[in-house]
Amino acid sequence: MQKEEMGAKTRLVAALRAVPRNLRDDLWTTANDPLPRTGRPSWLDWMPAFVMLLVMTAASIVIPAVNQLVSLYGLDTSYAVLLGGLQGVALVLALFRPVPAWWAVTIAMVIIAVVGEPRTPDGLFPWTGPGLALQAGVLLLLALRVRPRAAVEALTISILAGLACGAFVSGPHNYDAGVAAAILTAVVVVGAALRGSRVARTELVIQEELTAEERARRTLLEERNRIARELHDVLAHHMSLISIQAQVAPHLVEDPPEELKENLAGIRENAVEALTELRRVLGVLRSEDPQSEGARHTPQPTLDRLDELVGNVRDAGQTVTTRTTGEARPLSPGVELSAFRIVQEALSNVMRHASGTEARVEIGYQPDALTIRVTNTAPDEPAPSSPVAGHGLLGMRERTAMLGGELAVGPTPDGGYEVTAIMPATPSKLPADPG
Repeated sequence: MQKEEMGAKTRLVAALRAVPRNLRDDLWTTANDPLPRTGRPSWLDWMPAFVMLLVMTAASIVIPAVNQLVSLYGLDTSYAVLLGGLQGVALVLALFRPVPAWWAVTIAMVIIAVVGEPRTPDGLFPWTGPGLALQAGVLLLLALRVRPRAAVEALTISILAGLACGAFVSGPHNYDAGVAAAILTAVVVVGAALRGSRVARTELVIQEELTAEERARRTLLEERNRIARELHDVLAHHMSLISIQAQVAPHLVEDPPEELKENLAGIRENAVEALTELRRVLGVLRSEDPQSEGARHTPQPTLDRLDELVGNVRDAGQTVTTRTTGEARPLSPGVELSAFRIVQEALSNVMRHASGTEARVEIGYQPDALTIRVTNTAPDEPAPSSPVAGHGLLGMRERTAMLGGELAVGPTPDGGYEVTAIMPATPSKLPADPG
C-alpha cells in the first residue's frame, strides 16, 4: 500500500511538473492539425465560402461591440474600434491559425475589462455580449483544429482570465463569468466532438485504403503462386524426361565408352536430385492448395488443347470463332501454358461480363513472337459488377510480364472488349517425350 501511495505521489508530481511544458507546447505555437481529405468534399473545398461567412459574421458582431465599448464602457472611439476590430479579425484568423487567434481575443477581453467598466449595473462584465460571441466562435474553431488537451487548456485559461477580471470591478455589475463559462464549455465540447468525428472518418478511409492495398497484394501473390505451381509442374515433367533419356541413351549405342556412361550417369543423377528438390518446392507451394489430387497431377495444358477449350465454351452457350495465322509450331512449355491460360481467362471474362455476345480468338505465329487476340462484341446491357476482385486480368499481366511480353486490354470502338498479348516465342528445343 505504501509503495502504491508513493507511486501515485510520484506520478502526480511528474504531471504537475509537465503542466508548464504542455502549455508551452500546446498554446505557444502557430501550428494546428492539417485538414485531411476523406475522399469526399470537406471544408477545404468550401474554404472560400467559410472565409466569406466568417467575415460577414465578424462584421455584424464587431459593429455592436464597438458601440457598446463606446457607449457602455466609456472607451475612446479609436480604442473601441481597435479592440473590437481585433476580436473580429481573430474570428477570421481562427480558421487558419486558431491558437494565435485565441490569444488575440482573450487579451482583448482582458484589456477591455481592465481599462473599461460598464456605466450601468446591467452591463455585462467582463465579457460584453458581442465579445462573448466572438470568444465562443474562436474557441469553437480552435477545438476543431487542435488536440482536445490544447482545447481544454485554452478553455480553462479563458475562464480563469474572466474570473480574474472580476477583481477590477469597482461597483455592482452583471458579472457574467458563470454564464460565459457554460457557453464556452459547450462550444469546446461541440468542437472537440466534431473534430473526433472527422478524425475517425479519416482513419476509416486510411484503413479502407490499407485494406484495399493488402487485398490487392494478396491477390497478386495468390496469382503468382498459381503460376509458379504450373511452371514447376512443367519443369518437373521435363526434368523427368531428361533423367529417363539419360538412363536410356547408353542402351542405344553399341559398346558405349565408359566416359559416355559416366557422363550420362552424372546427368541422370543431377536430374534426379533436381527433381527431388522441385518436388519439395511443389509440396510447399501446394501446402494450402485446395485442388483435388487428380487435378494436381493433370498435365498442364498447351495450345494443342485450344479446340477443346473453345468447344467447352460453345457448349456453355457462348458463340466463339477461332482463327490461326502463320505456321503453327511447338513452342516452349512456358509460352504454351501462358498462351492457353490467357485465352482461357479471356473467354471466362467474356462469359462472365458479356454473355450472349460473339467472341473471337486469334492466334498469330510469327518468327520470334506469338500474338493472342481475344475480342467480343458489345453486350446488350452492362454486366453487374462483381463484389470480389477477380484474378483474370491480373493473371494475364503476370504471365505476359514473366515472359517479357506485352499485354493490352480495353474497350473497342464498337463497345466490345479486347485482350491482346504478344509474347516472345522461339521453337521448343526441349527433348521430346520418349513415351
